[in-house]
Amino acid sequence: MSNPQILMSAFADEAANHKTALEQFSALAAVGLRYYSPRFIDVDSSGVVKHVVDLKKSEYKQLNKLHDEFGMSVTSIGSRIGKVKLLDVDDGSHNKYIPIDKYLKTEVKSTIDAALALDTKLVRGFSFYHPVGSNPDDHIPQAVDQIGQIADACQAAGVIYGLEIEPNLIGETGPLLAKIARKLKHPNMVLIYDGGNIAAQNKDRLQCLSEFRDMAPYLGWIHIKDYAIDRSLNWTGAVDEERLKNFVPANVGDAGHEQVLLELRERLPKLTKKMQKLGVPGFFLEVEPHLKGGGQFGGFSGPDGVGVAVRALRSVLDYVNIDYDIRTFDDIRAARGF
Repeated sequence: MSNPQILMSAFADEAANHKTALEQFSALAAVGLRYYSPRFIDVDSSGVVKHVVDLKKSEYKQLNKLHDEFGMSVTSIGSRIGKVKLLDVDDGSHNKYIPIDKYLKTEVKSTIDAALALDTKLVRGFSFYHPVGSNPDDHIPQAVDQIGQIADACQAAGVIYGLEIEPNLIGETGPLLAKIARKLKHPNMVLIYDGGNIAAQNKDRLQCLSEFRDMAPYLGWIHIKDYAIDRSLNWTGAVDEERLKNFVPANVGDAGHEQVLLELRERLPKLTKKMQKLGVPGFFLEVEPHLKGGGQFGGFSGPDGVGVAVRALRSVLDYVNIDYDIRTFDDIRAARGF
């Protein structure tokens, strides 16, 4: 009996010192990847770095030409959707508040336009910031309403909204995200598991596995990063910048990827069929390692760090008997016309 298979991807900007498209694609092609998610990118090596949703039509066209040249395809748009305040409340944070009607016409629309321009079905997003110090569960009804409006806009355009687990947001835990998914029951919304984002909340591998199980019925794809808990840091209920220094490869952290991916293996056939039915080529595991640092809107690993992270993920996948497709000499021969 053959092993189930995932599609491997990465956030390409993590691999590039200067964020140029040439750097990003060269690094990912060198480690064997065919898929990536764009986030921050300098399309023409001019020194001007933009978020992918802020590119011009001509820049999308240029990016697509580079996809053909390097044999790359887009997994998802690494968007910022949902990383704004749910309520117009001064809570001491620097996060912005944008009314949902305006947000749908600006950030959401430009993100969907980017997905269509780059031929991907997937948009990564988030679940809004609740006021600092408040109980996120109290804000689920409004979050469900606004996320539902975003998912409706995605559905109208033929794309899918992926809601990522992340600290400090309403959907900061597996149970909270599962509750949002159950209440919304939207055909064009799925969840994105990220073990590093859970372990960063001082949660051990048993807790990470439990939250994976909470999210599993609603999964669309998985981000791969891990985290080494620093017991010297006092947990205050929120992730601060000091905690963003401890990300590690997937085979050495506290998220317990071995056990998570063992359970994923049993679910993969069903999850793959689910995503293919939605028009996605398969079920993605996407490296977002943050090995040289992370932040609110991105992270960095360098070309060496992405190489380390990809090899670490491959070692775990080999251990749990999940197959993956990377470039081989057959690809080189095909490109030469043999």
